[in-house]
Amino acid sequence: MLAAFRNSFKEKKKKIEKMMSLSPSFFNQVRCLTHRRRLRFNNEAFTVRCLSSFIRPKSEKLLVVIGGGAAGVYAAIRAKKLAPCLSVLVIEKGKPLSKVKISGGGRCNVTNGNSFEKMVFVENYPRGHKELRGSFFDMHGPADTMSWFSDHGVELKIEDDGRVFPVSNNSCSIIDCLLREARRTGVQMQVGKIVSNVSCICDGKFYVKIEKRTIDFIEHVEADYVLIASGSSRQGYDIAIQLGHSVVEPMPSLFTFKIEDTHLLDLSGVTFPKVKAKLKLGSLSKTIPQLTQVGPMLVTHWGLSGPVILRLSAWGARYLFKYNYTGTLIVDFVPDIHMDDVKHFLIQHKNKLVKQKVINSYPAQFGLVKSFWRYLLEREGIDGDMLWASIPNNALESIALLLKQCPFKVAGKGQFKDEFVTSGGIPLSEITLSTMESRIRPNLFFAGEVLNVDGVTGGFNFQNAWTGGYIAGTTIGELASIIHKRETMILPSSQEI
Repeated sequence: MLAAFRNSFKEKKKKIEKMMSLSPSFFNQVRCLTHRRRLRFNNEAFTVRCLSSFIRPKSEKLLVVIGGGAAGVYAAIRAKKLAPCLSVLVIEKGKPLSKVKISGGGRCNVTNGNSFEKMVFVENYPRGHKELRGSFFDMHGPADTMSWFSDHGVELKIEDDGRVFPVSNNSCSIIDCLLREARRTGVQMQVGKIVSNVSCICDGKFYVKIEKRTIDFIEHVEADYVLIASGSSRQGYDIAIQLGHSVVEPMPSLFTFKIEDTHLLDLSGVTFPKVKAKLKLGSLSKTIPQLTQVGPMLVTHWGLSGPVILRLSAWGARYLFKYNYTGTLIVDFVPDIHMDDVKHFLIQHKNKLVKQKVINSYPAQFGLVKSFWRYLLEREGIDGDMLWASIPNNALESIALLLKQCPFKVAGKGQFKDEFVTSGGIPLSEITLSTMESRIRPNLFFAGEVLNVDGVTGGFNFQNAWTGGYIAGTTIGELASIIHKRETMILPSSQEI
């Protein structure tokens, strides 16, 4: 009995959807329903249940934002502020700003304040660094983002490495600020829903289908503007394809390296303040300068992490994918010391401490920890109980080579829980960066990670979201304001003429 009822309901639902696509008058009846109601179409009666929970005056223009993340919410606020006459609806399948909440270890790395010089800043984007050299960050850069949050009650701080965090060290400060401003400006937000289809109708408008998966719920709205800010969700890519766009194949960026070396387990938790690391991949012959990076490195229980590894994973994301996340990592643990000097310090240390065991002392100039020194000895097969006087010079040369060119076998990728980033998305050639509008479909906009833009770790990915969201929101808000003024303009009567 129950199964028969469900099948009957599904058949009626399909009929209603078909009628709504064929008949604008039927669509107009349905879109404003907020409760159960009887409708007629071709002399056939139907009961429609809660097809729309979104109400707006018919004369108001509507912006539908697909995705309630950083870019989507920031854009919605900006558009609504510029055009109070514009209805703004944000659709989010999960919790709004969920990525903001977990980023930076729960502190939210808002942006990066190391350099506000555009040409320096854009070099932190493996995908997008060429295209973003234009006016993109001039329109709303990191300094503008910091000012925006400061003006809205969030104190920020710049840490030594340039990362910008709220003084509270709590991402909720950022989330509360954005949601509060969204409510204040009148942005409407619906969560637990997805946009499953967007199609074009007359006059450059969009027919947007919204579903709630937990219950049998369908909603259709007619939108004047659509902003896709759905991050790396497949949903956003599919809608973009429906509307004529292409998608660069998405793949992971910003990840750690799994290393095949059982001895590394003993070093788990050890940090190297400065190393120089070079990534070599299979038969890749061309020289890519960005596959050599300098910075801090961390040993984990599965391999290697830290800023230097994350930057390599970002710049090498698409190459690593091609080579199935395998390759060789060459690490220089003393990048500021020349090879000849490394050998000299080892020989000098040997001559000074002839009666000490090799395991118990090592040159202070290297700045090593004892566990790593032990690792080097074990890796070269040198007995740590040997006296310095007994160690042959060729063994010292082997240690020197290991310090300067230590090879590690990369056997896969690990996770980086502070930041989840995808390489790939909508090609930048298909949008106008000065407006964030599609070059293919008027009144369609994009912002954030859905685009083929991704940055290294340190707040650069959020800055892409803030900037893109701000530009899209500005464009839509200004368009809506101009149209509203034009439509509400009172023409003079014939007598006045």
